[in-house]
Amino acid sequence: MSNIDMDKVYMRNAAESKELNIVFRYVNETLKIDREFNFNRQMDEQIEGILTRIQGNVQKQMEKKQKKKGKSNEPVVVGSSEINVKLYSENHDLNFNNLTFTELLDKNISGIKLRVVDATFDMVFNPPWILSLKLPKCMLAGFVVYPTACELQFAEREHSNGTWFKAKQSQTTEWEACGEGFHYIPTAEDIGYYLKFVVTPGNGKGAKGPVVEEISKTTVQAAPELFPFEGRHRHTPDYLIASNELRVVTYNLLADYYADSDYSRKTLFPYCPPKYLEIDYRKQLFIKEIVGYKADLICLQEVDQKIFDIDFKEILGGPSLNYHGIMAPKGTCAEGVAIFVRKSRFELVESQVLHLGSKIPKLPIFESLWNKIKINEQLASRICDRSTTLQTCLLKIKDTNRYILVANTHLYFHPDADHIRLLQMAFSITYVEHLLKEAVKDLKISNPQDIGLIFCGDFNSVPECGIYKLMTEQFVDKDFVDWRSNAEQAVSNVELTQPFEMASACGTPEFTNFTTLFAACLDYIFYQKDRFEVMQYVPLPTEEQLKVNSAIPSVVIPSDHVALIADLRFKTGSSA
Repeated sequence: MSNIDMDKVYMRNAAESKELNIVFRYVNETLKIDREFNFNRQMDEQIEGILTRIQGNVQKQMEKKQKKKGKSNEPVVVGSSEINVKLYSENHDLNFNNLTFTELLDKNISGIKLRVVDATFDMVFNPPWILSLKLPKCMLAGFVVYPTACELQFAEREHSNGTWFKAKQSQTTEWEACGEGFHYIPTAEDIGYYLKFVVTPGNGKGAKGPVVEEISKTTVQAAPELFPFEGRHRHTPDYLIASNELRVVTYNLLADYYADSDYSRKTLFPYCPPKYLEIDYRKQLFIKEIVGYKADLICLQEVDQKIFDIDFKEILGGPSLNYHGIMAPKGTCAEGVAIFVRKSRFELVESQVLHLGSKIPKLPIFESLWNKIKINEQLASRICDRSTTLQTCLLKIKDTNRYILVANTHLYFHPDADHIRLLQMAFSITYVEHLLKEAVKDLKISNPQDIGLIFCGDFNSVPECGIYKLMTEQFVDKDFVDWRSNAEQAVSNVELTQPFEMASACGTPEFTNFTTLFAACLDYIFYQKDRFEVMQYVPLPTEEQLKVNSAIPSVVIPSDHVALIADLRFKTGSSA
């Protein structure tokens, strides 16, 4: 709800748009009119025609009110001649009626006013404005609350003011102030209260626009008393500060794109009450969890585009945490992979996105392996039809000569597709090798120890399969069992090698994915072990914790995967 000043008419025209929005609030106490009028016209429309439209709408409203008064035998007299609507300036005698608003604004005339019957409004052109404002449907005590929509026009967040209020009833006038700014963390004392968020938009010139307020549809709820990630946070109490150290997180979030369906509620996660599968509940948990790990580098999978655009940009990308985020959608899906890096630690040199399916037959660096598998048409078709995405970022650690190439992916999931995943990994590591060689050449890196590879993701592959073997042993022979995971698409005469000495920073935990249908280790932080050493990795939740609510996701764990967290240090021999 907006609070339009009674003495101003607001006119807005966005850049490169011909549409003109006109808003004013007309109050007539005699007729008991208190109405906000909103018109969408064209900038090249004659002002006379716009004023006629305003006059007609005001007249309709007055006639409606007078008819109600007429029932009490009071005289009803309303004529269009009495509804005087005029645009003028006391500083100029120019007749505006034959002009368009484009022509009027080009004349740069000051002090323009709109007269509507007995009211006079100062014209304000392109004031700071709020196009939309919404609050979340679910709010938990102890978890950050922020608007899920706050779209500004002709305004900047840093020049706008936000205030939070609380009340036991949503339809009350007695609201108690409880917070300032665009974020608020409710306390236990706020449980059972509605929240109201009031925003005054502003810009760098000091102008302020109409105040807008939004009241939550639900009250603040109590959160469970204990979350497993809170115990894990005890291992990450502070950010790392040494220039040769970094903390890495990888986490499959369980996209709402998959969780919000009858199939997920009835088949995949029937043990999880539907309200705890809702993204408005789960996102509060995984945002607080991720923030508490105080990571330098965050690799995420199954990130909904809307969560990246609204929630992660709001929290991780905000000034207090100051991460830079890059999203890579998985083909045409509304989810994908994302990388967040701390701006205070890293300079982003470049980022790349490779859509593995469509690019496999096209890139010259893939030609050798592609020629070996394309003869099997079913195999070639299946791997090229995948929407699997590989995301990479080349980072420079600030104030050093060190670089990190980070790769992030989420490989194909199907149970009969070990061969597809292994091939996807082979193409991925070939691409990464190409990028690393290009980086060394372009950046003139003379010491090989000054650049290291970190490869994160949900590989949908257990340690016994070929991906782990390829990454840690650098070789998969042509007779390996993965090649025959689908008889009709069996891979023949292909053996794989890769040049990087890699290891898994968190080892091979028994579970990184845990549901009642399936539980295994699928997620890894692979690191180049001749460049880095592991300082620590954060212990994973115990099987007992994962089973408290049958499996995950649950009321205390927001995904069917658990996060992996590891602290790495560059080995001696690299430049400072």
